[in-house]
Amino acid sequence: MLRRGPVNRHIRKRSMQAARTLPAGQAKLRAMRETDLQACHGLSQHLKWPHRLADWQFHHAVSRGWVVTLTRTGAAPETSGSGMLCYCGPEHATLGLVIISDALQGRGLGRAMMQQLLADAGGRSVILNATAAGRPLYEKLGFQAIDTLSQHQSATAQAPRTALPPGSRIRPLQADEAPALLAFDRHASGMDRSAVLTALLKFAEVAVLERDGRVKGVAMLRAFGRGHVIGPVIAADLEDAKTLISHWVNACPGAFLRIDVPGKSGLKPWLQDIGLACVDNVVTMCRGSAPHGDAQWRIYSIINQALG
Repeated sequence: MLRRGPVNRHIRKRSMQAARTLPAGQAKLRAMRETDLQACHGLSQHLKWPHRLADWQFHHAVSRGWVVTLTRTGAAPETSGSGMLCYCGPEHATLGLVIISDALQGRGLGRAMMQQLLADAGGRSVILNATAAGRPLYEKLGFQAIDTLSQHQSATAQAPRTALPPGSRIRPLQADEAPALLAFDRHASGMDRSAVLTALLKFAEVAVLERDGRVKGVAMLRAFGRGHVIGPVIAADLEDAKTLISHWVNACPGAFLRIDVPGKSGLKPWLQDIGLACVDNVVTMCRGSAPHGDAQWRIYSIINQALG
């Protein structure tokens, strides 16, 4: 089981408030605890989200979380809502895993949860991925659409096998290259995601596309949900991104794979052509200034919808 690391303890010091009663009878908002994660996992299962308990534990280790608890007459409090905020350096944060149980819908708890998370963000710009149901609330809170995001998945995808040009190869990331990877991501994303990526590197595999001794892109693969997720993928251009994605598709024959790609990536038609069907579309939204990376590099797939 993952434990809270130094990043999470720092977050707790920066934004810890006493539990307060909300306008929903016996519903209360308080800081998320590790003991809440089993119930949070149950909330996501009810929505048919694919997250494993291990995925919730990872998010809890790198994020600032809150839960809604509901106390019924004569019963112990039950976890009935969740939300998480992940700091990405001093200027940005990502927000996700916002769930309010069916029993508490329509009582203002979604707005209260969002207001708490935005208060935790302080002056940071906040990025989230919105479903059609959540978008109206987010717009009222000042979020604006900046892109779309398509979710693709399959257990039968097959990427074309083409020989790499002379001087090119795909190899594993070396242990001493981690700092360079973090800097690479800062250039591409326009955010400091070092804490999240450092945590991911403890269990993710990383493929590096190298050409004439220079790194031209990277792609992570890790266990998530029903199988494995490819992301983030960072590359200089679309063809290099396809090369990296093809590497992982071909390395995992018959495995269930998922990848979430921004609309601006241009990958959606190609992913469908190789058998990674689009199963959902959401809208990427930002409150504040959207991050802008180095024009030389681009994020072609995200970590996941809650972490960006």
